[in-house]
Amino acid sequence: MHTIIHSNIGLIHVIFSIISLVTGTLVLYLKKGTRVHKQIGYSYTITMLGVNGSAFGLYQLFNSFGPFHLAAVVSLASLLAGMIPVLMRINNWLNLHVSFMYYSVIGLYAAFASEIIVRIPGVAFGPAVGFATALVFIAAMAMFRVLLPRWQKAFVVFSKPLNNNV
Repeated sequence: MHTIIHSNIGLIHVIFSIISLVTGTLVLYLKKGTRVHKQIGYSYTITMLGVNGSAFGLYQLFNSFGPFHLAAVVSLASLLAGMIPVLMRINNWLNLHVSFMYYSVIGLYAAFASEIIVRIPGVAFGPAVGFATALVFIAAMAMFRVLLPRWQKAFVVFSKPLNNNV
């Protein structure tokens, strides 16, 4: 019998992933800077730490460190690059937060799209993952150009506009 979840760590990874998808989507959708935004955002951050941490316990696909472990490192870097400026209130913290957290969520969407497309019988694994990831990121870059001006209006504290060259 073919199963989607192969271990307890895989189950934990899936649970954290689902919660991250929901909280990440809410953070992108809801009004920025509110108490609710912050609470859901911290939930997203914590569950993404769980997603990335649990990813390092999954070795069924390649039986060693593989490309998805590297993707987890990139995901973790994006998450930290979005949260550290907020927590430390470094220069340009809000611009850094908006950009890196947006792409943190988008990376999660790309992983989800890849997970779905590779489940289609007869689809080649590598090209499917590449296609799904590219499609999600291309759409996300276009959406960022639309959403950015709205988000900038929502925050008076933007010291200077974000670079629109995505």
